[in-house]
Amino acid sequence: MGSGEERTPELRTLQQKVEYMVEETFPGQKISGRFFADLVKERGGSLSHSYFSNILAGKVTQPSEDILKALGLGFGVDWRFFKEESEVVDDVVAGLQFLAMRRTGEISGVAGRGLDEDGIPPELLQLALSLLEDARGRQGAGGDTAHGEPEK
Repeated sequence: MGSGEERTPELRTLQQKVEYMVEETFPGQKISGRFFADLVKERGGSLSHSYFSNILAGKVTQPSEDILKALGLGFGVDWRFFKEESEVVDDVVAGLQFLAMRRTGEISGVAGRGLDEDGIPPELLQLALSLLEDARGRQGAGGDTAHGEPEK
């Protein structure tokens, strides 16, 4: 673990989790409640812009499961991340940190070790598959695939 590694932020409250997701999902952008509500709607969910703003202001602390699902849709993460005592918080944070490190080139390969009975979370599995496709595409440009066979 390098000295530049990010520490996992404290994500106990709904407000902390949503603020963290805003920062990680829309880095350097100021997003409005209306923008986020429209994004959720585009993805098949429903969330009012004022309700989202109230979550960010800390006025809503225990929303319904439907609201949590809408937040998950908007941010593209497992909705259970937003539950109290969530078991997936660490998985989501690790996945976002992995993506950030991948973008900056700090990580160039992946090896799976120590998986539990649930295996790899679907989002990380999809990411791993897309990274493999990218690698094969780069190797294919040189005439070989990962198996040493010419690309078709």
